[in-house]
Amino acid sequence: MMLLDTHVFLWYVLADPGLSESALCKIQTSDRVFVSIASFWEMAIKSSLGKLKLPVSVPELMELCVSGGFEILQIRPSHLQTLEELPWIHRDPFDRLIVAQARAEGLELATEDSCVRRYDVKTAEL
Repeated sequence: MMLLDTHVFLWYVLADPGLSESALCKIQTSDRVFVSIASFWEMAIKSSLGKLKLPVSVPELMELCVSGGFEILQIRPSHLQTLEELPWIHRDPFDRLIVAQARAEGLELATEDSCVRRYDVKTAEL
């Protein structure tokens, strides 16, 4: 089971060449793939600030997520407990929550973020 970081989800859904063939294969063959609701929150905020150009709206990205066979991972109390306990390796609140969700759920985290990889969380080799 795998949780996609925001950028990995965007690369996947937009067929970006930043996502390697091996990463694409790993995602497509995983038994369950999740995308955090925090990723959609992050995209909505960055889009509204003009820091992220999206070809479709965030609700449309959510539809693409589900129609593509991925599951949207909601925020649970156990995620917030894990978030409280995380060391301050990374300051980005969205990345911290995604790390906490991966740890709390025992998910492999697909990310290219070197700061995120410093946490005690299993990360996918992309």
